[in-house]
Amino acid sequence: MVIAAGRDGVPAAVPLPLFGKACAAALLVGVCVIVLAPQLLPRGLGMVAVGVGLLVWCWPSRWRWLGAALLGVGCACLHGHTALARQLPAAAGGDHVLQGRVISLPEHGGRSSRFLFRVDDDPALPVEVRDRVFAMGWHARSDSSEDPRRRVQAGARWRLHARLRPPRGLRNPGGFDAERHALLQGVAGSGQVREPDSARLLTPGSGVPAWRERMAAAIAAQVTGGGARFMQALALGDTRALTQADWDDLRALGLTHLIAISGFHVGLVAGFAAWLAGCAWRVWPPLGRYWPRPLGMAVAAVSGAALYAAVAGFALPTVRTVLMIAVLAAARCSRRRVTVGQALALAALAVLLVDPLAVLAPGFWLSFAGVLWLVWCLPGRDPRWLRTFLAAQGVATLALLPLTVALFGQASRAGPLVNLLAIPWWSLVVVPLALLGTALEALVEGAGRWPWQLAAWCFEGSWWLLGYAARSPLALWWLPQARDAALLAAVLGVAWLLLPRGSGGRLPAALLCLPLLWPAQSRPGDGEVELLVMDVGQGMSIWVRTRTHRLLYDTGPAATGGFDAGERIVVPTLRALGEGRLDRLVLSHGDRDHAGGVAAVKRGFPRAPLLAPQGALPGIDAPCHAGQSWRWDGVNFQFLHPRPGTPYQGNESSCVLRIVTAQGAILLAGDIGARSETELLQAASTLRAELVVVPHHGSDGSSSAPWVAAVAPRLAIVSAGHGNRFRHPRPAVVARWQGAGAEVLNTADSGALRAWLGREGLHVREQRVFQPRWWDAAERARSAAILSAVKQAADGPEG
Repeated sequence: MVIAAGRDGVPAAVPLPLFGKACAAALLVGVCVIVLAPQLLPRGLGMVAVGVGLLVWCWPSRWRWLGAALLGVGCACLHGHTALARQLPAAAGGDHVLQGRVISLPEHGGRSSRFLFRVDDDPALPVEVRDRVFAMGWHARSDSSEDPRRRVQAGARWRLHARLRPPRGLRNPGGFDAERHALLQGVAGSGQVREPDSARLLTPGSGVPAWRERMAAAIAAQVTGGGARFMQALALGDTRALTQADWDDLRALGLTHLIAISGFHVGLVAGFAAWLAGCAWRVWPPLGRYWPRPLGMAVAAVSGAALYAAVAGFALPTVRTVLMIAVLAAARCSRRRVTVGQALALAALAVLLVDPLAVLAPGFWLSFAGVLWLVWCLPGRDPRWLRTFLAAQGVATLALLPLTVALFGQASRAGPLVNLLAIPWWSLVVVPLALLGTALEALVEGAGRWPWQLAAWCFEGSWWLLGYAARSPLALWWLPQARDAALLAAVLGVAWLLLPRGSGGRLPAALLCLPLLWPAQSRPGDGEVELLVMDVGQGMSIWVRTRTHRLLYDTGPAATGGFDAGERIVVPTLRALGEGRLDRLVLSHGDRDHAGGVAAVKRGFPRAPLLAPQGALPGIDAPCHAGQSWRWDGVNFQFLHPRPGTPYQGNESSCVLRIVTAQGAILLAGDIGARSETELLQAASTLRAELVVVPHHGSDGSSSAPWVAAVAPRLAIVSAGHGNRFRHPRPAVVARWQGAGAEVLNTADSGALRAWLGREGLHVREQRVFQPRWWDAAERARSAAILSAVKQAADGPEG
């Protein structure tokens, strides 16, 4: 705060700048207080916070920062309520006839297509779906090229009969939050096309989406070799052709920020456009009489960035970057000297006031934090560009490490070295050639072939070299999920490490980073067991841990050419739990909802021996059968089913595993039905358990009354998908388990369920309750049901 002389020589406080760094920081804190909280404030309080915040912020005083913080609280609250109101209400789910436009590049797989569909703002349509965006899926009846779903093109308008549902995701430790992603993308829900024969194309593709699809097809047709898919990503932001192996390699190399059209590339294009504009003024000096050169360069920078963002389909990272560049350009045009720190504060104010929910996106933190660290550590200009480039890479690598670990649970060991080659080569050679090809192709059909092909060759040369590093087991460093406080400690530690030389010892700074990089993990003691029933949808995957051993029971579902729970849920969850190995992998049977993710799990943990029923699937290391047993850390493991030598019979051959501790037992029963349950009742004394994972997801064909009575658990867990077409678990089955004295929990409602059985008895933790989020669909539905029940009770029987 600046002190000036007041009347009679008494110092007077100069008001804080309206758009200064202090107000920007306070606005960010206010937004984070609301957005990162488990519950939203009521809308009325948000409106009051906006009004009071604006008044205090605009009033010239030293308390402007408080007004900015209140404004951040109010804006975040109102934006949050607005975003939730734009989502499809649960009561509005079901079948609808929709009319609208395809606004994304459709992804056509072998058996399904996916695309974003904006419904028309038509009064004839239900108000709940009007002018909303839905993530649509269209499953194929056959692989025929005449399948109508393959005619779906970007920018086309269709009339579709679809079944809609609100956004709903899976919740696991360290897992992807699909509900948060839908909130950020403005997606109101998901839908499945029904009655495909009745689908009607109203108008063919047009506009920017259709142009992007035509350019992507031109690249695929004109570029030979494997580099075509990367040219589509770099030139158009089209990553549809990139495989999971490509993404795995990019993550291992720390290069995901350079693929597709990122904010970094938008900045490069803006800088290049400004340079071209400056050249025009130098070539023709009289132009300065009509328009000042700085103004022309600023307008060119904003125009180039906006055009490039349009090519990328206005992805959120590019829109934020365009907004930042526009703010910087406006500051430049104001003819006032603006420091980099002030420009960064202006950009942050603009982004947060327009979209406070941006703080939920990793790109917001990485982009602003990256620039902030560089400004703080490299404030001056060094004429030695190579030294500056190396110093910037070192600062960015170290400074962003805590954020990278906290946001993604991993860090690339190869990244610092690989980026030294990839950033200048891809950004200064490959991307400009790819953009040149796109510009030429837009002017003259076929003119982009050679720039695209040259860019692909340049890319392939570097990709071939980097591939060796990507496939090294040391390239990627997986880290367990740590507490939130560990991130703050690590940021402080990094700031200490980046202080100038002679500012203090570095050992305490390194110690501050340890809670994030090597978090303490509580493990079961001898004779104790820990269990996690993952939220994998309609399927099953269960992680079991004793003091020094780990077992995985089932690997979750997989769909042909689509979702793979092993790849997207099981392996990331195990990494978040700090697991670097598995001692045993057990598949209850060979159905895809239990064994679909086995290939991905085997890739992630190749040394784990695989046990499954004889004949369930090829490649097992040993069959599981009744009588097999082993002991880990004072805990006994025993298979109760199937009998040795019996032929494989699908569900009825499921491996039934009993885990016995001194405090009780856990029973994992796979998908056995009433017939297998009757066989197991011959030794009913071996079935008693404190915890049971309900067989066959709670279907009518299992959990017979005698079986439930014999198991008599305190806790029964159902692994089922929300709103699954089988309607699992059946109410009668749930009632039977509850009648036996068990608490019944379902992963569809609770998310992943983590249980401990040890000296302190049986304890369980629901993921959605343990880490509540205000956008959590399950929690909002539960609250609505409670309010409805309370209202009905208050209204009475005649209400």
